[in-house]
Amino acid sequence: MARRSVLVTGGTGGLGGAVTAAFVEAGWRVVVPQRASGTPTSPAAGDVARPVADLTDPEAVDRAVAAAAGDPSAPLGAVVNLVGGYASGGLVHETPIEEFERMFTANLRPTHLVTRAALPHLVAAGGGAVVCVSARAATNPFPGAAGYATAKAAVLAFANAVAVEYRRFGVRCNTVLPSVIDTPANRAAQPDADHSRWVTPAEIASVIRFLASDESSPTSGAAVPVYGRA
Repeated sequence: MARRSVLVTGGTGGLGGAVTAAFVEAGWRVVVPQRASGTPTSPAAGDVARPVADLTDPEAVDRAVAAAAGDPSAPLGAVVNLVGGYASGGLVHETPIEEFERMFTANLRPTHLVTRAALPHLVAAGGGAVVCVSARAATNPFPGAAGYATAKAAVLAFANAVAVEYRRFGVRCNTVLPSVIDTPANRAAQPDADHSRWVTPAEIASVIRFLASDESSPTSGAAVPVYGRA
């Protein structure tokens, strides 16, 4: 495989660290935007560049994508959209519209902005892959999280639209749907759960790396369950 770059949003989170490591191990140049103040770019660690960007801001997103696509020796070949957020609350009629819409801002807006900015670069490079992260709740919702489930369903629908629109350009778009991810934060929130049934970040990272690789070239528009034993 020729050397390529991958843009990983949310690469500093519990899942993001595993995804970043998986791509570095596979020889990709990895670009991980991080939200911070100060200098425009923090020092690169190993083969990971970390431009500073607020991924809800279109101009900041454009700069981060430009950084990912800016190395002629490693053209942008993949985008992994991990940024998202979760909030639970009451039933639908008990949830303020502001809280409902906040889930779209956290989950759908960054995915849309980053993908939109990256698509011209992927097309210009002759093709590539976009991997989005939805959730099991998008197809199997549970009480008290209508905003989250709806936003994640919107992420899935958006990814499917990208798959259809950009197929002729050689750009693929697939989605993974995790159940509960075995992270320290989730363990702290659910200390009495059977953690052995949860899916690990490393397991999800392997699936994401596969969907970004040439080995999955026939696959686009897929919604891949990554549930562990949950």
